[in-house]
Amino acid sequence: MVKSIIYTLVAFILCLALFIGVDLYLKKQFGEFHDALETLYRKVEDETANREDGYAVRSLWSDKKKKLHIFIPHNDISYVDYWLSEACGLIYCGQYELALGKIEVLQEIAKNLPDGYRLKLENIL
Repeated sequence: MVKSIIYTLVAFILCLALFIGVDLYLKKQFGEFHDALETLYRKVEDETANREDGYAVRSLWSDKKKKLHIFIPHNDISYVDYWLSEACGLIYCGQYELALGKIEVLQEIAKNLPDGYRLKLENIL
């Protein structure tokens, strides 16, 4: 009986540690992506952004999404891919005002997407 309680507590603690680790990892990955988007936004706002700036953010996202597929559904990741491709295309065409809107959407996604997978009461119930 005592062993069962101890095993259950150990399993609970290990699961909690795993969830906290995933939470911290997602926060870090999306924080870095959000920072890159902020830099791109400022460059687009100043109309100094070029194709390479957009592709640098896309490359950063590409590296991150390889690992994020473990924790986040593919649909959410492809959603980010879609908006990022739109923004890069608009930057390439020099349509900076339209690109700003796409980057703002990406910033909101980067800010809100990890919250759906965090260890919070509303996500559990």
